[in-house]
Amino acid sequence: MAVIAGCRTVPVQQTPVTGAQPWDVVRPELQARNHFALKGRVAVAAGKDGFNATLHWTQDGSRSQVSLEGPLGAGAVQITADGNNLSIVNSHGDHLDSDAARAELVARLGFDPPLSSLRYWILGVPDPATPSKEAVDPQQQRLQSLEQDGWQVDYASYMPGGAGAVGADAGVALPAKMTMQRSGVRVRLVVDGWSS
Repeated sequence: MAVIAGCRTVPVQQTPVTGAQPWDVVRPELQARNHFALKGRVAVAAGKDGFNATLHWTQDGSRSQVSLEGPLGAGAVQITADGNNLSIVNSHGDHLDSDAARAELVARLGFDPPLSSLRYWILGVPDPATPSKEAVDPQQQRLQSLEQDGWQVDYASYMPGGAGAVGADAGVALPAKMTMQRSGVRVRLVVDGWSS
């Protein structure tokens, strides 16, 4: 008579990579980061339309300055967002504010971008102003994915936090590739470089 011993799988406790700070420490530090810049490329698919563009993002306090250069109908768009204030300068030099700026942005992009949340998402953290659902890599202690305000944000890879970074910033990993999706809109961002 054979005796079959039952076996139970014991969950393996993954420990953070040496030097990786816990997510509960990293999240508020990145959410408080008010000065950074990135250069990259973006690919947008909205319904049947889509475009590719180069992206330059500069964050200075609450003010986001975004430059998109590419097809976009007629070339470059300069976007400045500060709280509820939004302004755009299009490739023709037309300056638009508030509702007219938002309408122009929706017409050019094919969707209304969540600019106030994007300044956090591109850093790899949720917007602290609204509830979110986070999936954190237990070993690397950074976001794998995020659900917030109807958007699904997935992080494919990370890179060092930027040239000239010192102190705590020198060891911080920031997103290198991410995808944001919401009801027929997909935005892929590839970061070529960060600076602080």
